[in-house]
Amino acid sequence: MKDKFSINIDNSINSGQVFLWEKNGTDWYGINGQDILKINENGIIKSILNSKTNFFRKNDNMQEIIKSISKDETVKKSVKQYEGLRIFKQDPFQCMISFIISSNSNIQKIKNSLEKISKKFGKKVKIQNKEFFLFPKPEKLANASIEEIKKCGVGYRAPFIKQASKMIVLKKINFKYLEKCDYQEAKKNICLIPGVGNKVADCILLFSLNKLEAFPLDTWMIKILEKYYSNQFNIETKTITEKQYQILHEKIVNYFGPYCGYAQQFLFKMERENYNKKWL
Repeated sequence: MKDKFSINIDNSINSGQVFLWEKNGTDWYGINGQDILKINENGIIKSILNSKTNFFRKNDNMQEIIKSISKDETVKKSVKQYEGLRIFKQDPFQCMISFIISSNSNIQKIKNSLEKISKKFGKKVKIQNKEFFLFPKPEKLANASIEEIKKCGVGYRAPFIKQASKMIVLKKINFKYLEKCDYQEAKKNICLIPGVGNKVADCILLFSLNKLEAFPLDTWMIKILEKYYSNQFNIETKTITEKQYQILHEKIVNYFGPYCGYAQQFLFKMERENYNKKWL
């Protein structure tokens, strides 16, 4: 399956939303659940296993989105600087496990743990002398022991990974349903998963379940809002309670609009680049 789309691949992959990707020459290769995606320098995406993919979110009206979020000079600058940055539509199970692992961690550690999980529990696929490991199916992680999962370097998150996988297997969480329902309902459901708080829930909703009004708030984003938006959002604390998170999210949606998740992504990318932080 081939597809062309106006997108800056390097900026999009290196923006904290995906982890199991690596560059080989001018091509990027990434694991997306039970699929392997290859993106060349012209932005043509190919599913190596010939699956259908909407990874590039082709139906997003970028003109409308950019116009909607460009409320001030800060966002306008980040949009201009990182033109072609896109939010991806990831495999929801892989996305969920990735962001459970992401709590109190950094991009390199997250990538490392996810690679170990894939090697230990995922299916090995060989293509043109290249070896890939697909992301494990929920059943595989649900049946694994906590000790086995711990060996992948995930620490205290091991029981969460097992329990979250079990919830998918037992259909207590249904990604297809969550994709169809509204943001509030989807978030309420996602937050029932062990190891999933407000921020992790918003990452899963934004990066895999079509909820563009999700705006993940971590320490980076709080810093950014304090630095550029202290008048608009009046943030007084670096750690925010459940209630404060909800109030702040409402203010953010009122300010940036229904595509505020895109504003978050541009601002996050810009600020981490300002600090020369490492990506993949």
